[in-house]
Amino acid sequence: MSLSKNYYCIILAGGRGKRLWPSSRMERPKQFLDFFGTGRTQLQTTFDRVGKILPKENIFVCTCKDYEHLVREQLPEMKDDRILSEPVIRNTAPAVAWAGVCIHRECEDACILILPSDQIIFNEEVFSKNVLDGLEFVSKNDIMLTMGIRPSRPEPGYGYIQMGEPTPFQGICKVQSFTEKPERDFARMFMESGEFLWNTGMFLCNVVYLRQFMINMIKDMPYRMADLLHMEPEEKRMQYVNDHYPSYPNLSMDKAALESSDNVYVMLCDFGWADLGTWHAVYECMQKQEEDNVVIDSEVMMEDCKGNIIKLPKGHIGIINGLEGYIVAEEGDVLLICKKSDSSSLIRKYVSEVGIRYGEKFT
Repeated sequence: MSLSKNYYCIILAGGRGKRLWPSSRMERPKQFLDFFGTGRTQLQTTFDRVGKILPKENIFVCTCKDYEHLVREQLPEMKDDRILSEPVIRNTAPAVAWAGVCIHRECEDACILILPSDQIIFNEEVFSKNVLDGLEFVSKNDIMLTMGIRPSRPEPGYGYIQMGEPTPFQGICKVQSFTEKPERDFARMFMESGEFLWNTGMFLCNVVYLRQFMINMIKDMPYRMADLLHMEPEEKRMQYVNDHYPSYPNLSMDKAALESSDNVYVMLCDFGWADLGTWHAVYECMQKQEEDNVVIDSEVMMEDCKGNIIKLPKGHIGIINGLEGYIVAEEGDVLLICKKSDSSSLIRKYVSEVGIRYGEKFT
């Protein structure tokens, strides 16, 4: 397959991954873990997947300064100017704006795929086709296009995109509304209506539109990433980023595009997807073993156990009896045993309390 030279990708790899604690720790978050024991981390797997669709030299990775060394360690083939390290954490929209300017300086007719580094894709062939179709669409249309998946369960941990007016292009329609992490009853209503798709957090657009989109999103800011477009030399651009990045809003791409923009469209995709975000979501998407248990790359003996998810370190053996509906996760010096149904809110609370009581090294 010939890879288009004007197709680019921005991989977002700066998150802390607190909801998957204790496997995901501040020192090494989930995107830098070989979570499933495949021999490749989530970041490496994402890089490999995208590298089959577009030239690997056209991939940019956005991270924060605390994790820059992990990106370089795990992706040694990447050139220095392809790794963008935020001087301070400002969520994903400012990172995308910075990467977008870097791409624009290099290719004025670039089309860009923006995606997180920690997702599960079950059918990579369909994923490649959907991405290429989407990139071709945005090459001819000045819009923000997101990729949506039809819900298979009422998952409260995901965002839901309501499909609006259809376009002449099959599977692409205007976004009517967006709801981030609804209560389970609302999630069930959304799923049953047939009008809503899961938000994958993946976006596509052409580079000229991305520049205008970002200017509109931070229109009240005196200093914009777009100012970097014609700035020389490189040292001056980096100084500009270091000086002004802290003043940019703490804004996610999801919020910027799906909640704040009226020029966003969604493509119905069917590549099989899950967000490696919460223990409950990982449990739901994984193949179940005997008695609906999910054991991830771990040595475990279980008796009279049902509906649990287990993740233990290499070299540790778990003997579990009489447990139903729990998370059992151990990493390093932390062991979590928690009801699966309550995990999202409880784990955030535990991470905060453990940090205060025992120190941040345990978070």
